[in-house]
Amino acid sequence: MYRFLLTRLLNGMLVLLGVAVVIFVLFSVLPADPARMMLGQRADSASVAVIQRDLGTDLPVMLQFVKFMDDLSPLSYYSLRAEDPLYRDLQSIPHFQVYAASEGVLVFKMPYLRRSYQSKREVSSMLSERIPDTAILAFAAILLATMLGILLGTVAALYKDSWIDRSCMFFSIFFVSLPSFFAAILFAWLFGYILSGWTGLQMTGGWKEIDPFTGEYTSWKNLILPAVVLGLRPLSIIMQLTRSSMLEVFSMDFIRTARAKGLTGNVVLIRHALRNAMNPVVTAISGWMGSLLAGAVFIEYIFGWNGIGKLTVQALENYDLPVVMGVVLFVSFLFILLNIIADIINGWLDPRIRVSG
Repeated sequence: MYRFLLTRLLNGMLVLLGVAVVIFVLFSVLPADPARMMLGQRADSASVAVIQRDLGTDLPVMLQFVKFMDDLSPLSYYSLRAEDPLYRDLQSIPHFQVYAASEGVLVFKMPYLRRSYQSKREVSSMLSERIPDTAILAFAAILLATMLGILLGTVAALYKDSWIDRSCMFFSIFFVSLPSFFAAILFAWLFGYILSGWTGLQMTGGWKEIDPFTGEYTSWKNLILPAVVLGLRPLSIIMQLTRSSMLEVFSMDFIRTARAKGLTGNVVLIRHALRNAMNPVVTAISGWMGSLLAGAVFIEYIFGWNGIGKLTVQALENYDLPVVMGVVLFVSFLFILLNIIADIINGWLDPRIRVSG
């Protein structure tokens, strides 16, 4: 199991390195100049040169890449000695761990995602403010999709070719085919406007609202509509995967053996069939969780949810490259982490996976 886990971690690190390289190459070849966008097209060349020097965009591309990778790396090397004043300054920084070497110092640090071109704030702090909102929305959506998807998929498999099975498959195909932005507009208009008197829901709003008299309060009802809309597509996929996987498992010999031993239907279903049918479902859930945590841009924008998706749209509108690059790297890290967790769960469910891995 340790070898299996080490292999997955190493593969994840290589994938993240490749993502960082691709991100830098894509954004370094863009024709727009951040300094011009910050100062305006009529800015004088001296001011543009100062901003370019401050941003580091005046350096050769290869040197920019080295600095970019050094910022992302948790380990950096500085040619300083212990008696250097900067060495003492590095030791005073909370997130830095400094180890002296003969000709310099090794510094263990948090990855630095640079600063926003527009607000001058660190991208990591901007992300930390938006992550809780997106995490709550994504977790609620995937929880709803997982519970209903596994339940309805199992029921559809148990009643194969019945009207229950056909109804589940109809709604599954319908929700998969329904565009997310159209579903968001439809649900917001129908349940947040037309039927708002019955539902008590609003078209827009975050989970934190401001009352002019009592101050900030938590409004969980604003989570209902975006979570339902965001969970429709993964719900459909999980339902279909559960149904097909359960039907495949029902036809296997060990299920017939378990029934021949006189085990009850619930024991056969839960202990034998459902556990062996969960591998593709767990993989799908991990992939969808990463997608939802990345921030459903249309969902957050339409419902006014203040998450990562909305931050990404604002950064793209302002050509705020460090924010966009930071969001992409963070999302890539989430995908890799969730895939590793899914591999571990699959290895626990089916020992053959970790043996072959």
